[in-house]
Amino acid sequence: MSGPLGRVVTAELVKLRGLPAVVGVVLGTPAVAAGLAAASAARASTGASAADLALATVPYLQVATVLVGVLAAGTEHAGRQIATTLTVTPARWRHLAAQSLAVAATSALTACAGLAAALTAAAAWGPGDGVPGARSGVRPLLGALEALVLVGLLAHALTVLTRSLVGALGATLTLLLVVSPLLATVTEHARWLPDRAGSLLYLPGRDPVLGPVGGGLVLVAWVAAAVLAAGCASARRDV
Repeated sequence: MSGPLGRVVTAELVKLRGLPAVVGVVLGTPAVAAGLAAASAARASTGASAADLALATVPYLQVATVLVGVLAAGTEHAGRQIATTLTVTPARWRHLAAQSLAVAATSALTACAGLAAALTAAAAWGPGDGVPGARSGVRPLLGALEALVLVGLLAHALTVLTRSLVGALGATLTLLLVVSPLLATVTEHARWLPDRAGSLLYLPGRDPVLGPVGGGLVLVAWVAAAVLAAGCASARRDV
């Protein structure tokens, strides 16, 4: 990528690579994913495929991409680094776009590593009967990758909006791990929440209203709204 935006994206990627917490998340995710998949495989019944078992780890892999998104913006706003960044890149929308692209790339790397490790562990520890599951194949895995990257972008936008690492992390994880599962047990309207809609990208057929395309569009709408709100709020701030 060339041009001003390309240089800013490169700078943002260098900053992410320099954050020990982000490096720890990227390197630690495959080990955690492999452990989760191996544990699921050990309990799985005959007929469960490696792809099914790997996809079962996606709700937990969301935590990794959320951390990438939150840390990218949260560490910058925790001190005075954001003032330095805006001195170098005063165009705030350009900075937001560049950092979002860097988060997307790092989230994609993290998600790919996690899914690959989960798939490998599931194949090694699974029932081994070779019977494909309902969700086997490359397409659901690509859908899971898309969902994980979009969730990371959502977390990043919420962090830029709130300028709080702890607040954004707590709010996002509460929504994904607590509020969404609870609401899904009491109302069908939980399908419009970002993680429930995004899950249709890799679990097609589980919702009578939204399919993979509809679920993906709902998740993209959440991300777009959050990015727009974050960009407008950032543009009005002094720092």
